Amino acid sequence: MMGIIVVVSATDPAPLQDFCVADTNSTVRVNGFVCKNPANATGSDFASILLRTPGNASASKFGYVAVRANAANFPGLNTLGLSASRTDFNPGGVNPPHVHPRGSELIYVLQGTLFAGFVSSDEKLFSATLYAGDLFIIPQGLIHFQMNVGKTHAVGIVSFNSQNPGTSRIPGALFASHPAIDDALLARSFGVNATEIQYLKKIISSS
Repeated sequence: MMGIIVVVSATDPAPLQDFCVADTNSTVRVNGFVCKNPANATGSDFASILLRTPGNASASKFGYVAVRANAANFPGLNTLGLSASRTDFNPGGVNPPHVHPRGSELIYVLQGTLFAGFVSSDEKLFSATLYAGDLFIIPQGLIHFQMNVGKTHAVGIVSFNSQNPGTSRIPGALFASHPAIDDALLARSFGVNATEIQYLKKIISSS
């Protein structure tokens, strides 16, 4: 009897050349971006000012905003398995529970005080209060969150080991999906009635 060997890669594949600056003007669709001709690459392809300017956290109902740097807007990142973001929090601001299905996350607190945590697959919470200069790691695919628990504005710099880690926010995924998840299924899952599920769908869909 012959056996079957299955090889699974859980991270972005390793690049096959020094760099592959994203050609964001190309109409070719691949798993990532096609490469610009290396002869046309310049130093500016590998530098970015995207995270220099804070986002407007006051424009969000959560008091939180993320400014992202990825291969789509920072072409030199293409194929390198990296991306980053700047996260700005007003006092009390929250980055609601969410997951990144394709990347682990490393948070560096630039200023302020953040409470961060994730829940393991056996439903154990791991959390910590973080101050300027502190780091917190979030494993790939696990539900996690952050909240500004200080009295001043907070800023975090986040790096991912994927050029496109993806983001799925738990409230929206459950209560604002298209098409909608059946009310009876959600009611049974959460131990509430269909009226309460419909209320959650209404307020989350409109946010």
